[in-house]
Amino acid sequence: MALIYVIEDDESIREIEEFALMNAGHKVIGFPCAKEFYKKLEDVIPDLCLVDIMLPDENGNEIVRKLRRNPDTRKLPVMMVTAKTTELDLVKGIEDGADDYLKKPFSVMELISRVKALLRRTKPEEVKELGLDDLIMNHEKHEVTLEGKTIDLTYKEYELLSFLLLNKGIVLSRDTIMDRIWGTSYEGESRTLDMHVKTLRQKLGTYGNRIRTVRNVGYVIE
Repeated sequence: MALIYVIEDDESIREIEEFALMNAGHKVIGFPCAKEFYKKLEDVIPDLCLVDIMLPDENGNEIVRKLRRNPDTRKLPVMMVTAKTTELDLVKGIEDGADDYLKKPFSVMELISRVKALLRRTKPEEVKELGLDDLIMNHEKHEVTLEGKTIDLTYKEYELLSFLLLNKGIVLSRDTIMDRIWGTSYEGESRTLDMHVKTLRQKLGTYGNRIRTVRNVGYVIE
């Protein structure tokens, strides 16, 4: 069970999110504005936050920027939930530090699935096996197989593939990947990440094409 904060000024949407997440086994606390959220944050830091962009007292993007500047919440998983759906909005949200971006209207199942994937990022060791069709990653054996054949990966290639599979279908920013896999910022390290993606694609053969580059943002495996 995770503690999740929902910052959403639309009461009906907030209630849907709270009900869905509680039914999925999580503890949920909702806030209609940023002010109430910040006050609660001083007492307890949650496991994940859902943040609407259009709030009455502060823009959701600014909330994310503040969370990333605070050492105590710098790694707190954050999902933006908004009716803004342009690619520019997506890029801005991720650049500000959001981990994922859920577009309104959304289904309850999509919400639960996205939250589950985002929570897995903080506890990847609990996942014993990951897969994408015939591509299987077994953490217990530390082995990757493609159509039954073992693929020989370096340590960082293995970690990179694992992180992508943990979040399949979700666009991961370059900063997020560098921070989680190399423990450093993306700035000045573009060649490190790009070269690892290139060699990983080559080793995965036709499956390498499923690691897609999202221009000006990062990578996603689909």
